[in-house]
Amino acid sequence: MRIKKNDLVEVITGKNRGKRGKVLRVVTETDRVFVEGVNILKKHERATQSNQQGGITEREHAVHVSNVMLVDPKTNERTRIGRRVTEGANGKRTYARFAKKSGDIIS
Repeated sequence: MRIKKNDLVEVITGKNRGKRGKVLRVVTETDRVFVEGVNILKKHERATQSNQQGGITEREHAVHVSNVMLVDPKTNERTRIGRRVTEGANGKRTYARFAKKSGDIIS
């Protein structure tokens, strides 16, 4: 999966189309991501000793990774992601993600 935690992404389909947010969590088994402020659902919570009040809380829920695109840090537009291979001094390969729109390395 090319989307990582703390990446800035934009939703490209669905009811939250056009919203941007930071990736909070990535679930690789189901190819889903949790994005800050996107796909918020209400959860009814019972009163417990730790939560005396109870009530209705709002939480982010997962969005499929195919419905989000990375935002290019240089142009501030949506972009696809590529991988570059660099060979180290000892012959070990390392991979770096880059934005295909601007060519900048994504940390």
